[in-house]
Amino acid sequence: MAEAYIVGAVRTPVGKKKGGLSTVHPTDLAAHTLKALIERTGVDPAAVEDVIMGCVMQFGPQSMDIARNAWLSAGLPETTAGVTIDRQCGSSQQSIHFAAQGVLSGTQDLVVAAGVESMSIVPMGASITAALEKGMPFPFGEMWVGRYGKQEISQFRGAELMCEKWGYTREVLEQYAFESHQRAAKAIANGYFRDQIAPVNGVEDDEGPRADTTLEKMAGLKTLKEGGQITAATSSQISDGSGAVLIASEQAVREHGLTPRARIHQLALMGDDPVYMLTAPIPATQRALKKAGMSIGDIDVVEINEAFAPVPLAWMQELDADPAKVNPNGGAIALGHPLGGTGAILMTKLLHELERTGGRYGLQTMCEGGGQANVTIIERL
Repeated sequence: MAEAYIVGAVRTPVGKKKGGLSTVHPTDLAAHTLKALIERTGVDPAAVEDVIMGCVMQFGPQSMDIARNAWLSAGLPETTAGVTIDRQCGSSQQSIHFAAQGVLSGTQDLVVAAGVESMSIVPMGASITAALEKGMPFPFGEMWVGRYGKQEISQFRGAELMCEKWGYTREVLEQYAFESHQRAAKAIANGYFRDQIAPVNGVEDDEGPRADTTLEKMAGLKTLKEGGQITAATSSQISDGSGAVLIASEQAVREHGLTPRARIHQLALMGDDPVYMLTAPIPATQRALKKAGMSIGDIDVVEINEAFAPVPLAWMQELDADPAKVNPNGGAIALGHPLGGTGAILMTKLLHELERTGGRYGLQTMCEGGGQANVTIIERL
């Protein structure tokens, strides 16, 4: 049976809005990560067959196939192709799936899976806003409205709907968010992220975590919706960042003298209610574990994107997961969420945490626009 191995994973620090990475062109941001991946793995870049890059706002400086442009900007061989994909927030986790599937199929041997997003330069929703300004219709057409009606479809409403369904109060959400900041601050102070980060523009550490935040400060913020539970403190941060992972076949490992660090153990994908939007990680994880013949207790480290606090809270509740194993070094509430870059960044964190702690199995999942979720299970080698 064919195998797909992770032989390298690197990321930039995650910069906060208007922070140290906000002036770096997104193509250069991604190029920096790609160059670091090639240097750290020592692989011949001419042997890489494709670069699959996730990017959500493929508009302006992030348009025109940023995967190809970033690879060339990094000074890497023109013979390697590149493609840019959009599965919303899960775009670069899907990049990992496509890269692994190419290797598992036997049609490819070395593929880079990557992601990038500069939310400082290309704001969230920029492509929709530009279209509406030119009089173009909203992405949802008549057939969509015929199925789901004229109602608000947004991540913010989805987060509030989750709070209602699972009964999460603002206080519960803020306690979770506070813990995310504390874990992230501890990880940075202890240098847990140092080996996985390729510094950019003089920035060496993630800029988002607030070690000095308090529950009292969080309680003073306004909710995003009148009468709601969600505030900026219990939501992921607007961020800039990039990550890249090198996936290799057994043949490529032998030919290039590479060291496998993890094996792709299971890949799963599932959709759920697009109105709730953020709940799909729950059934997708259940599907992945069933396909793998595993239980949640077999998983040593979990990285689930903290788009909003109710997402990991509901996931842990429904999966009966150990909170100590979930986002052990903080999540997007503290560390940020650069949309298309987050999937590759989370995989980089997951791999390094398994190596740091000696864990065997890691699981990554995240909610995605349209009510979707990817799940990736890896086995550390």
